[in-house]
Amino acid sequence: MKAALASGIWLAALAAAGCGGGSGSVSAAPAAGGLPEGYRLVWSDEFDTTGLPDPAKWGYDTYRNRDGWYNNELQYYSAARAENARVENGSLIITARRERLASAPDFGGQNYTSARLLTRGLASWTYGFFEVRAKLPCAMGAWPAIWMLGDRGTWPDDGEIDIMEQTGWQPGRILGTAHMRDFNGANGRGSHTNVADTCNTFHRYQVRWTPEAITWGVDDVTYFTYAKPAGASYGNWPFDHPQHLLLNVAVGGILGGTPDDAAFPVRMEVDYVRVYQR
Repeated sequence: MKAALASGIWLAALAAAGCGGGSGSVSAAPAAGGLPEGYRLVWSDEFDTTGLPDPAKWGYDTYRNRDGWYNNELQYYSAARAENARVENGSLIITARRERLASAPDFGGQNYTSARLLTRGLASWTYGFFEVRAKLPCAMGAWPAIWMLGDRGTWPDDGEIDIMEQTGWQPGRILGTAHMRDFNGANGRGSHTNVADTCNTFHRYQVRWTPEAITWGVDDVTYFTYAKPAGASYGNWPFDHPQHLLLNVAVGGILGGTPDDAAFPVRMEVDYVRVYQR
């Protein structure tokens, strides 16, 4: 969760729930998943061109730098700065650093820099199969995320789909969660799975989103499904409207924890982002 929420309530619920997503009315997830039959590739970035991320596909989210980011996060998100987001050797590298960009006009006093890339205004989708192959940072204070937000722009009403989040204090515990008006923050509809080597090995983080359900998986094995409730309303199913993608590494906050400065810089490497639709 990266949008505004009541952090105190979320922290208390995290402790009670053991850091997983909230439970709720869900359908049983199948044992195996992967790219469904009949889907075709409609958008991708293979990160084959060295330099800054492709501006035709990615923008930068920086609007809260001066005021500080939500969830007690500690980073300054830079724009078009290779030290924080660059493509090299066929991967996008998002790097969080221990540094102050005091000369930046929107500097908000942060002691860390990072980047938050998004496709808002460039590409969005309603339904599909989303797959991101990535290697994650594993350090106290690092909060990597691959996720989606509703284009209508109001959180949590317009929905959020967290394809992958990992906490700073428990590498390998992969969280997948849906947030909406009726169920958000610690009460979001989600679960987790355990992946042994997220910081040393690329894995494929996946979501299949249909008019009937949202299903999360890693490496073609699904671990959670949130089914559209019977008699669904916009409060519990805002997922019939376009959403855009985001990639970022936050620092600190409710899922990053207190940073271990000796571990920085840390980075998330993304081999590709692919979107398929029926």
